[in-house]
Amino acid sequence: MVRPMSRLVRPICDPRDHASARPARDEDRRYMAESGANRRLYQPIAQAILKLIEAGDVPPGRMLPPERELSVRFGVSRSTVREAIIALEVMGIVEVRVGAGVMVLAPATARSSLARTRLLEPDPELPVPIDLETEVPPFDLLQARLLIEPETAALAAQNAGPRERAMIEAAFRQNIADNARGSRTHPGDRLFHIRIAQASGNSAYELTIMLLLGHRYGDLFRRLQQLYTPQDMPGRSEHEHAAILEAILAADPPRAREAMRRHIQAVIGIFSRDT
Repeated sequence: MVRPMSRLVRPICDPRDHASARPARDEDRRYMAESGANRRLYQPIAQAILKLIEAGDVPPGRMLPPERELSVRFGVSRSTVREAIIALEVMGIVEVRVGAGVMVLAPATARSSLARTRLLEPDPELPVPIDLETEVPPFDLLQARLLIEPETAALAAQNAGPRERAMIEAAFRQNIADNARGSRTHPGDRLFHIRIAQASGNSAYELTIMLLLGHRYGDLFRRLQQLYTPQDMPGRSEHEHAAILEAILAADPPRAREAMRRHIQAVIGIFSRDT
């Protein structure tokens, strides 16, 4: 049974043991805006907490404000604050003491930068090789996208800020330009899908779509396109992309989810049709 998040790290018992969290200042808001919403959000939060520490607001030996107060201050969820604090602990800047709070450590113990997980480093305890050279078969790729991308579109409609929406719109304009000049590789099409994943606010979705689409298509997919892409397919996809974009800009997650689902199902249908 999974316990509620609020029970895992309790508020600090004695308020004198930690610095009080003030309401978000203008400079905090500017920092968050400039950091870009949704892009591994814990990282700018970790940097913001680090600024508090470096400014002397919470000196070594003192406790950070509770998660609840930090989430209010920075306008993010408690889970994002928790990820930021764990990142700072990995750096050696703080120590998480479950049931007591988060203590700021002496500067000499800190590392120089936020740790980056070596995602593709094999785990010696698992006999599972990681092979990024093997091409994913086209229909496997499309089926995976059908499972993942409707939800990324819904999350983008829910979470995208002005910057993310502008990037999705720019990718859509590139898609239109690619079609107008008769592109056979359609980078704007793939970029449109990648920008949506980046706007979802979920870095796992973002990474998955980047791995699936952020490279040149292999020989199998390119040949499938050459043989089975009808002349009007770019126009169809452009129309379907417009529906997805419209739903995201309207902040309508159910409509964005359904528009993306229909789009990918249409692509699968085109490549699966009898000739």
